[in-house]
Parts: sequence; C-alpha cells; structure tokens
Amino acid sequence: MDHLIAKAATLLEALPYIQRFSGATFVVKYGGSFMDSPEAAVREGVARDIVFLEAVEIDPVVVHGGGKAITRAMERAGLKARFVQGQRVTDAAAVEVVDQVLSRQINPEIVATINALGGVARGFAGPDIFRCRKLRLAAPDPSGPELDLGYVGEVVGVHTAPLLACIAQGITPVISPTARGDDGQIYNCNADVAAAQVAAALKARRLVFMSDVPGLLRNPKDPSTLIPHLQVSEVPALQQAGVVALGMVPKVNSAVAALQAGVEKVSFIDGRVPHAVLLEIFTDAGVGTEVVL
Repeated sequence: MDHLIAKAATLLEALPYIQRFSGATFVVKYGGSFMDSPEAAVREGVARDIVFLEAVEIDPVVVHGGGKAITRAMERAGLKARFVQGQRVTDAAAVEVVDQVLSRQINPEIVATINALGGVARGFAGPDIFRCRKLRLAAPDPSGPELDLGYVGEVVGVHTAPLLACIAQGITPVISPTARGDDGQIYNCNADVAAAQVAAALKARRLVFMSDVPGLLRNPKDPSTLIPHLQVSEVPALQQAGVVALGMVPKVNSAVAALQAGVEKVSFIDGRVPHAVLLEIFTDAGVGTEVVL
C-alpha cells in the first residue's frame, strides 16, 4: 500500500506543472552517447517521456544530434573525422555522410520509436526547416585568416509553418540538425544552436538540452559540483573561469540566446538518467541545471 501512496504523491506533485504547461511548446534537444546505448530501454526512455508530454497536452518539438553515428559512418566510408575547436570539418564527401546519417537514419528511427510507444511524430530533414550561413571560426592568431571548416553552417532562420501545422494536429516534429545555405548547399550545423533557434521561433516555454553529463559542473570531473540554478548574469564569470568550456560553450551560448528571445527557462540534463525530462519538468527539485534570466 505504501508504494501505491508514494505513486499518488508523485502524481500530485506533477499536477500543478501539468496544469501550468498545458498547451505550451517545449523544445527538447536530444543528444549524447546514450543515443547509442545497446539497451532498448535506454534508447526508448526519451521517447517515452515525449509520449507522456503529448498525453498531458504539452507540445514537444525534438531536435536531435548524432555525432558518434556520423563518425562511425565516415570510418566505414574511409573518411577520417577531423575537428577544429570542437567543430567537425565537413568537406563535400563528409556532408553527404552527415546528411544520410542524420536525416535518413537517426531521424526516422526516433520517429518510429515515438510512434511505436503510442505517440504521434513526424520527421523533418533539417534543410526543409533550417536556413544557415557558412560558419567561419576565428584563427588562433588574431592576425591570421578565418578558419574554413567546409560545409559547416550556423542556423539563422527557421521555417516554422510545417512545425506549427504539426503542433496544431498534436504531432511531434523531429528535426535533424542540417540546414540549407543561401548557395543551395546542405550544411552540417550544431544541434544546440538549431534547437535554440527553434525554441525562439516557436516562442517555446521551455528548452531542454539532453546530453551525457549531469548539467553544468564547476568541476567537470566531479558530479557533486553541479550548478542547479544559473542566471544569465552569472555566465560571463563562469566563461572567464573556464567553467563553461568545450562542449558546454554552444549549449550555454544557445541557452542565453533562447532566454533573451523569450524562452522562460532552459535546462541541461543527463539523458542517461531514466525519465530525466519528466523529472526536470514535473518535480520541484529537478535533476540538472536550470538557466533563467
């Protein structure tokens, strides 16, 4: 009997959040090594959370990554993965692999999983949704030329009409992080930036970044140093101190941009934690780092 009462208490804790967010749009960026887990329960965990959001009349929109799968596919094709400042160098051969893996392999798999669990999802290849500009990185030497990464872009625009049509019908859009440039070419884009652009364009209430770290850590090697609550005004000091570094840089920068565009809250959570999305959204304590203005 006690465990049944505990379940009821959990539902009651979630109730005010369900009421508050009914009809709201939530953008979930789905990435991290847990996407490659051989265990079906781990791979399906996020999809189950998405189906739950649908069931309580929250409108989820998913933007996914797939870096590890891209690297494996490039190796099979005899292509060597190369990174500069954390960005994948993407030549003409590599961008074909990126497009194939993200839009024609991972995207349909996520859609099929959501649908198999009772949800309703529709996949979109990134170039049908995102517009980008070619990304050039500053050289380590300030006097040197900018670094050309090939077909790597930065999302600057979102075609919202098909996404809004899905939301109106109770369908979850699932979008790959590639985009089309003004030159008509397909570009590989950072999924964190793409998700933030979607959240801003759709005026989402929440943006959730899922990866394989617990959140923003003061010491990357010590999970106990998790920062549970962060205000945008605190970000510059953390950047200067090196707390925000490597893969967290685009996440934090994207979080700040989304908040400044009107998103109420951004969360960084660990996708390896079962039902991390639900725990972050529907409980008082949450499980990761929340960022607010």
